[in-house]
Amino acid sequence: MQPGSPSPRAVSTEDKVRFLASPAAHGGERPDVVETHMSWLFAAGNRVVKLKKPVRTDFLDFSTLALRALNCGEEVRLNRRLAPDVYDGVLPLVARADGTLAIGPLAGADTVDWLVAMRRLPAARMLDVAIRAGTATPADIDRLGERLARFFREARRVPVSGDDYQRRFEALQAANRAVLTLPRFASLEAAPLLDAVDAARGRHAAALRERAEGGHVREGHGDLRPEHIALDGIPVVIDCLEFNAHLREVDPFDELAFLGLECRLLGAPWIEPRLVAHAARAVGDAAPPGVQALYTAHRALLRARLSAAHLLDDHPRTPERWLPQAARYLDEARLALGAPG
Repeated sequence: MQPGSPSPRAVSTEDKVRFLASPAAHGGERPDVVETHMSWLFAAGNRVVKLKKPVRTDFLDFSTLALRALNCGEEVRLNRRLAPDVYDGVLPLVARADGTLAIGPLAGADTVDWLVAMRRLPAARMLDVAIRAGTATPADIDRLGERLARFFREARRVPVSGDDYQRRFEALQAANRAVLTLPRFASLEAAPLLDAVDAARGRHAAALRERAEGGHVREGHGDLRPEHIALDGIPVVIDCLEFNAHLREVDPFDELAFLGLECRLLGAPWIEPRLVAHAARAVGDAAPPGVQALYTAHRALLRARLSAAHLLDDHPRTPERWLPQAARYLDEARLALGAPG
């Protein structure tokens, strides 16, 4: 069949996942399977393949085959900035004429989806695992700091007006408020904290404007978390936000506030100041302390909102996890601002 011709049969998402979770898809080896909010990952041997879910939200659209192909390509392109040897490329998931599935181009087969192919990273040297195990060292973090500092120094500067930069935080806060103040989440008592963050943003409005108009907003990673960082050799960072350029346009010190928040929750508060020092030397400036605290509070509120929002799904996974996690993030926002508990 020619590319673009009708598939031999409709292939459901369930059929794709069932095949990719089977040894038949991986040379006879049964893969480890991880499901996230937006994708499935299948890891066997030294390879990982990722299948994007056919979902559409306010900030991403994977609802069509063409959009998934586009986003797979963007994921590889953008992640090669910080993980050049990890992302192998994009592979087709194909259906033969008899309806059986396979990975990779095959003559006479139709492409029914697209996969991101990656090299599998050593789990023990991911930053989150290393922090929990007590094996993350100052030397590891200095190497990471040098890598991130070079990335931020070379990243494309994004022209943003001071008003637009403020509106981005206002939009984020409106989304946070819409979820965290729902009656079903009343136990979180988030409203006073949301008000405190609004007040802090007003106090630091001039400094935020200077961050934008001073050229400090760059095309960064967008989701800089410990579980996305591998420490061995030259550190690599995976899983940037490929699906929304707006969410990658950040102040580097906002990105580091997020990473620092996540490291602190894992029990490593010493990591953020070390990384901030590397970045400040590389780019020749640093966010004022009040702005850095505000970045942390906004990131903590975002994570609290995303945690609570899992419970809005029809069938949330591990439902017992999300409210306690949201509460921990709210506590971190309070600590960042010095707001009352």
